[in-house]
Amino acid sequence: MAAPHLQQPSFLLATLKADCVNKPFAQRCHDLETVIEELPAKELHGIFPWLVESIFGSLDGIIVGWNLRCLQGRTNPNEYSVALDFLDPSGPMMKLVYKLQAEEYRYDFPVSYLPGPVKASIQEQVLPECSLYHNKVQFPSSGGLGLNLALNPFEYYMFYFAISLITQKNSPVTHHVSPSNSAYFILVDTYLKCFLPTEGSVLPPPSSNPGGAIPSPTPRSPAVPFSSYGMHHTSLLKRHIAHQPSVNADPASQEIWRSETLLQIFVEMWLHHYSLEMYQKMQSPHVKESFKPTEEHVLVVRLLVKHLHAFSNSLKPEPLSPSAHSHTASPLEEFKRLVVVIPRFVQEKLYIFLQHCFGHWPLDASFRAVLEMWLSYLQPWRYAPEKPPQSTEPLPRSVSDKWAAFIQENLLMYTKLFVGFLNRALRTDLVSPKNALMVFRVAKVFAQPNLAEMILKGEQLFLEPELVIPHRQHRFFMSPTLGGSFLSSRSPAVTDASFKVKSHVYSLEGQDFQYKQMFGAEVRNLVLKLAQLICQAQQTAKSISDHSAETMASQSFFSWFRFTPSEVNGSYTGNDLDEIGQDSIKKTDEYLEKALEYLCQIFKLSEAQLTQMMMKCGTAQDENGKKQLPDCIASENGLILTPLGRYQFADQMEVLCSRDDFVGRLCRYHLTNPQLAQKIRYSPVVRDRMSHNWGPRISLRFLASYRTLISLLMIYFLASWFYVGPVGCTFIILTGYFLYAVIMTFFFEGWKPHEH
Repeated sequence: MAAPHLQQPSFLLATLKADCVNKPFAQRCHDLETVIEELPAKELHGIFPWLVESIFGSLDGIIVGWNLRCLQGRTNPNEYSVALDFLDPSGPMMKLVYKLQAEEYRYDFPVSYLPGPVKASIQEQVLPECSLYHNKVQFPSSGGLGLNLALNPFEYYMFYFAISLITQKNSPVTHHVSPSNSAYFILVDTYLKCFLPTEGSVLPPPSSNPGGAIPSPTPRSPAVPFSSYGMHHTSLLKRHIAHQPSVNADPASQEIWRSETLLQIFVEMWLHHYSLEMYQKMQSPHVKESFKPTEEHVLVVRLLVKHLHAFSNSLKPEPLSPSAHSHTASPLEEFKRLVVVIPRFVQEKLYIFLQHCFGHWPLDASFRAVLEMWLSYLQPWRYAPEKPPQSTEPLPRSVSDKWAAFIQENLLMYTKLFVGFLNRALRTDLVSPKNALMVFRVAKVFAQPNLAEMILKGEQLFLEPELVIPHRQHRFFMSPTLGGSFLSSRSPAVTDASFKVKSHVYSLEGQDFQYKQMFGAEVRNLVLKLAQLICQAQQTAKSISDHSAETMASQSFFSWFRFTPSEVNGSYTGNDLDEIGQDSIKKTDEYLEKALEYLCQIFKLSEAQLTQMMMKCGTAQDENGKKQLPDCIASENGLILTPLGRYQFADQMEVLCSRDDFVGRLCRYHLTNPQLAQKIRYSPVVRDRMSHNWGPRISLRFLASYRTLISLLMIYFLASWFYVGPVGCTFIILTGYFLYAVIMTFFFEGWKPHEH
């Protein structure tokens, strides 16, 4: 659409809205690209908020927008390709963003749609710690509706893009969607690679003026100061801000202001949904969840975590000469040095986010997404550029000692969350291959050579006694984000490493936190319980495998009676192994066996302990598994069911007897009360039916005599043995009994020949 230069924004906006109804998607994007190229920023300024909302959807979720979370190349290849091209970092939409950025336009973003802790802080007129919100709070004019953030075009665009992952939960889905193949997921990956590159520098923003540069945003003061709303100006300093960079402090800062802004927005919008205070309150079972992350949300966070590891690990080695460092280090390299200290950006928010997921996520296979995100954070060495040494033997790679500092400063991520996983694993069905795989994954990661030793060393550093004055202890161990400093004066008896570990733990859990050692007696007992559960699950999987084999062997015979495999043995309720087959049963056993082996390595469980557990599991299988007999007593004729024994199979019998087919008739005759059966045998109605239907009176007493039947069958059996052999004899016997059962059922269940 070639738009004339003098169009008014209102007319242009109306035209674009009409195009949304009348034109196909690809044509609309082409027309928008033409408009962005031809019109000046002054005219594009009026359509920008509408365009952002029409792409990412409204904040209340009513307008879906382009539905990027459900747009996939496999199902909609044309729209998928057009959308990615339009929203690419060098595409038309970003050209519009930078065009408006050059003119320093601002757009209001309502505070009410920010994550809970941020919203609460701003509404209480306390400035959040993150510098992203500084100098942006706009108070309403007289009669206005609520607080807003005044954002530059790049911030406004990225706020909407990031928060659409949260607000668009109820997007209509007409087909199965794989989150990692969606246009949204691909765009997240593209933006991370563009603005946080592991190699090279950030691409310069596209400019309509050759050689022109887009200025970095300048700090702005709030339109109305906090103090005029009944608060003293000192309340702005209620929380210490450890780092508040000025984007104009260095001309080269232009290179990284988008990088820092993007990172802060992603972390805030995706992770900052729980504060420490909120998290502590939510430990009560009576508190309802304020925010429930989805599996897709977790997958996107994992993508962010992996990229942050790769970004910080791409830092070039520091030069030997300090003077050389000052002349050669680029702003992006300096930014990487800051990101290396991951606690500043991610740790606290991610820790609380994971704690919430471990405690509230359903006990099903969807937890795998949370698990893999956690394991990705724990293994920064996986995303380091260094290559493992070539070896002929596929031995597990040892974790280098250079990662000790990371492990110590993230101790709770390893230890407390491991305990959280143990508590989940003890409540799950480990016979399920998906659950067995999760236990295997965790055990394999923690069993990496040298990792357990470094975690243990971190615990020892935390447990070192502090030789400090008691009344100064609380102030002494405050982390920088809580108002303290790692450079505070301290007792020489406390090492730097010990101090950092303590600061990490106390900043995340508070000064009164009672630390539970991962390698202590209490957690070791939990590991032993899990090991025993693994043994039991292996025995159960074997029983299911045997049961499946028996069922396959007998299915052809029982199909004559219209039995299903689950009806043959009502004591087995089944699980997802039945749907997947013997291969998955074998895989489950392999996962559990390796998991047990890894747990023994991590916690140094002895062979004697394992043998004792296996014996207990075998006994438990005999007591609780398929070998168990119903309650019975011994008599001269063998074992006889007690009333309790009969009751133990009552449900299955009732189900069979209530069927309205031949099987039901057969079971009602042979499984119901003997006195009732005797009444039926001697009922005048039955006698009348028999004499009426069959003419000559047949002796019911003779037919009902099991002794006579057994004698005849024995004679028949012996005679058949000599003529047709054991297999043929068995078939004849079964056929004879089947015919007898049919006759008895038809007589006593009211078979009516005249209806046929």
